[in-house]
Amino acid sequence: MFFFPSAEHPYSHLIDTLQDGRIKFFNLQKLNDPRYDKLPLSIRVLLEAAIRNCDGFYTKEEDVQNILDWQQQQNKAEVPFSPARVLLQDFTGIPAMVDLAAMRDAVAKHGMDPNLVNPKCPTDLIVDHSLQIDYSKWCVSLKNQEMELTRNKERLQFFKWCSKAFKNVNVVPPDVGAVHQVNLEYLSRVIQVRDGFIYPDSVVGTDSHTTMINGLGILGWGVGGIESEAVMLGQPVSLTLPQVVGCKLVGTINPLTTSIDIVLGITKHLRQAGIAGKFVEFFGPGVSQLSAPDRTTIANMCPEYNATVSFFPVDQVTLKHFKKTTNLKPFIHVQVIEINLSSMAPYVSGPKRPQDRVAVSSMKEDFQSCSRLSRRYIVGFKGFHISKEKQDILVPFLHCGQEYQLAHGSVVIAAVISCTNNCNPSVMLTAGLLAKKAVEAGLVVKPYIRTSLAPGSGMVTHYLNTSGVLPYFSQLGFEVIGYGCATCVGNTAPLPETVVDAIKQGDLVACGVLSGNRHFEGRLCDCVRANYLASPPLVVAYALAGTVGIDFEKEPLGKEGRKGKEVYLCDIWPSREEVQQTEEDTVISSIFKDLRGRMEQGNTFWNNIECPDSVVFPWDHKSTYIRSPSFFSKLSKEVPPPQSIENAHVLLFLGDKVTTDHISPAGSIARVSAAAKYLLSKRLTPREFNSYGARRGNDAVMTRGTFASIKLQNRFIGKPGPKTWHIPSGQTLDVFEAAERYQRDGIPLIILAGKDYGSGNSRDWVAKGPYLLGVRAVIAESFEKLHKNQLVGMGIMPLQFLPDQNADSLELSGKERFTITLPDSLSPRQQLTISEGKSFFVTALFDTEMDIIFFRHGGHLRYVARTLL
Repeated sequence: MFFFPSAEHPYSHLIDTLQDGRIKFFNLQKLNDPRYDKLPLSIRVLLEAAIRNCDGFYTKEEDVQNILDWQQQQNKAEVPFSPARVLLQDFTGIPAMVDLAAMRDAVAKHGMDPNLVNPKCPTDLIVDHSLQIDYSKWCVSLKNQEMELTRNKERLQFFKWCSKAFKNVNVVPPDVGAVHQVNLEYLSRVIQVRDGFIYPDSVVGTDSHTTMINGLGILGWGVGGIESEAVMLGQPVSLTLPQVVGCKLVGTINPLTTSIDIVLGITKHLRQAGIAGKFVEFFGPGVSQLSAPDRTTIANMCPEYNATVSFFPVDQVTLKHFKKTTNLKPFIHVQVIEINLSSMAPYVSGPKRPQDRVAVSSMKEDFQSCSRLSRRYIVGFKGFHISKEKQDILVPFLHCGQEYQLAHGSVVIAAVISCTNNCNPSVMLTAGLLAKKAVEAGLVVKPYIRTSLAPGSGMVTHYLNTSGVLPYFSQLGFEVIGYGCATCVGNTAPLPETVVDAIKQGDLVACGVLSGNRHFEGRLCDCVRANYLASPPLVVAYALAGTVGIDFEKEPLGKEGRKGKEVYLCDIWPSREEVQQTEEDTVISSIFKDLRGRMEQGNTFWNNIECPDSVVFPWDHKSTYIRSPSFFSKLSKEVPPPQSIENAHVLLFLGDKVTTDHISPAGSIARVSAAAKYLLSKRLTPREFNSYGARRGNDAVMTRGTFASIKLQNRFIGKPGPKTWHIPSGQTLDVFEAAERYQRDGIPLIILAGKDYGSGNSRDWVAKGPYLLGVRAVIAESFEKLHKNQLVGMGIMPLQFLPDQNADSLELSGKERFTITLPDSLSPRQQLTISEGKSFFVTALFDTEMDIIFFRHGGHLRYVARTLL
């Protein structure tokens, strides 16, 4: 992979030159193939990468022909994609880098040069996910940053060692910006130049919202940590050749409509169109009205309407940002969806799912309906089933010596955060100008509301400050708390105790409003049941109102301080012309130069961090953050023969829709968990536990956190919780403790599951954790494809029940001993026999010969290590 051709390259005849022969590129027009002219532009990117990287092993001429034959092969052929680079954030990046460091140890133990272990694909790692909000309101953001740097010093030392020890690794230090913001402003090139060849920029990243880069005409999407490691180590991403849907934008944007309203509108249309797993390409006269930030905001929401990418081909808007251009020429698509931008109106999304849009004009009525709806009819997606006698309850409480009241719908969290739309200057400036006009009108935000402003990067703070709106944000309580993911991943400072007590006393449906993209019940705070996604200006508006139960058209936000005049939202909402003028005056090229300076200079703390000067990492065995994993223990140079699984026990007996949230540890570490017991044994206090994300570089913590979700439904137990039944003893234990006993007794383990096993966000520990628990196979009715690939990548067999069969139809109790017989040679999609007193068949979900190779090696990490040996 990343193979730059010689004369023997099968497509060397396509090479052309630029700049007097100094730069080469593959001229696909030289194919002289009529199929090429009909390909959508996103598919052409796949084609160019396949041609350039055609090495006869990972990428074959057959793959190139399949892509050229896209019209017949879409949704059928599996093709490889070799992206130009890999993007990591620190939560998912640290286990990848720990694995590389451990691989260097393994290579060195066999007498080989550890310098051989380096990423083959350029990799950028952005340290942005360790920020927690310890201080808010009028406390300066510097305190949060100091806490972040002190709390994570060991991790930062390791990252700095990685930046020096490994080739092709670029580490962006903390306090520069959020991963996608930095990707947009600094890392993206549209065109890459390497080893004398020029080719399209493309990227895979360890975050589902990597897709926002498609707004700049750069093909990219999110993959799991295991897949990203494979790409780093030279292996392409395998994907089914996608169908491409054309999205034609027509009409004129309403001046009062923000890009977030357009995003939510397009999300609704595309979700209803059923485009799961497809590429979307935008074209039509409406495209030229969207700025580059507008496009990246739309592309960012891909996961919410289940498209793989939403691709805006490069045009003059991309190159010059806010200049108008001609319409894009439509290519052949499997279908065309037309969306009229004139129909877009302000919306929010919630209270529990991003697809549940609510027009702002209907918000009050909709929340009241949610309060009355029974879960029997809405299955909990919108309803809260508040009894009639409690719907109008008011709970008084004291805060800072003053009495306030909370009711259903009261806003207690209002966060303008970095994840989704801080990349768009128009909405951030609209929010800032709204804050300015609110302050000038004498409006205030109640002091008990947990407000925060987490800009996506220093660029955002720069233009908010230059435009003069930042002090007004601050006066309303929206103080800059730092740079990095915060509220959307649950890193919100605790609510005041009196607020929490009032919510519990009245069993209130308190609300959070955030400009993010994740807002499931309890995610922001366990006592906040209703959360709404909103544009930044609407976050400020609802914070001023103090409730979501307001009709902005008919009810005032408050009264002007001096005159007592009622102030309505329309009185302080800035005009589109005012926002555009402010944007032109402040969002200028010097801002990007400022970011470049921050990137290159780092910060004092980062610059002063000392790290080892060594080829292999000197592991500190006392560290609870960084630990060498056991993936390479007993690594031999020879490939071991296939080993059948004999007399395995079932570790977990699971039902349908087990998600990666159930499997992979995330968020805070519960004080009664197996991970907490481990940390306590290391003499840490609960205050020092930090989070699973921060400790992803310690396999001892992460293995104990695997299947530790309090919402895990294990049929052995019969109620939610991270417990299972240790069958030999009959005891109910933590999942880790049961697995530890099985491994001590030399008993292999399997998992039984239902439909859609492994759906949800991609996470590396969804496969690494089970592997270290001793799981050798998962038998399910169906798998989410990405997770199936992750299991293969760790040497775990994904086995599927035959059609119309499952654990119940086969009368499995989960208490049986299972033997899975493997033949001497495996083939893709081969049926295997499972014996447990009686026999039944399953299908081994190995899709390609490469899958079988990875499995035989015990996963792709061992495969790469053996290749080096």
